[in-house]
Amino acid sequence: MAKKFSFRLERVLDLRAQLEDQARMALANAQADYDEGQRNLETLQERLSEHMAKQAESRKSSGDMWLWENYRRALENDVAEARVRMKSLARALQKARQDVVDRSRDKKLLEKLKETQARKHDEEESSREQKENEEMSTLRFQPSDLENSS
Repeated sequence: MAKKFSFRLERVLDLRAQLEDQARMALANAQADYDEGQRNLETLQERLSEHMAKQAESRKSSGDMWLWENYRRALENDVAEARVRMKSLARALQKARQDVVDRSRDKKLLEKLKETQARKHDEEESSREQKENEEMSTLRFQPSDLENSS
């Protein structure tokens, strides 16, 4: 009866698979944060464009102009902050992607080792069984059987 293959590093492989799953979840969260930041930036840019378009349409008093200028500056600051945040989110997203690649590579390395060891185990078991069968045939073969038939 052939021995069942047992991979000694199975627990490590399971841990690496779990780490890869966690990295994929972190990537999904980073992608969601990036997408939300992108939508926020686009919204702020649209508000600024609309505000600039409205300014050209009407004449305002000096008080209204002061308010309009302050609102424009606030929108421009918000857009600038959103762009800085987008750069930070882009770096986090890239880091999450790289982390998934690294964790996946680590897991695949162990999987390949497991496959190699399993194949080697199967070959050794097959060779052992073949050797046992040859020994049994040799033991069962009796030269007297040949002499009697001649």
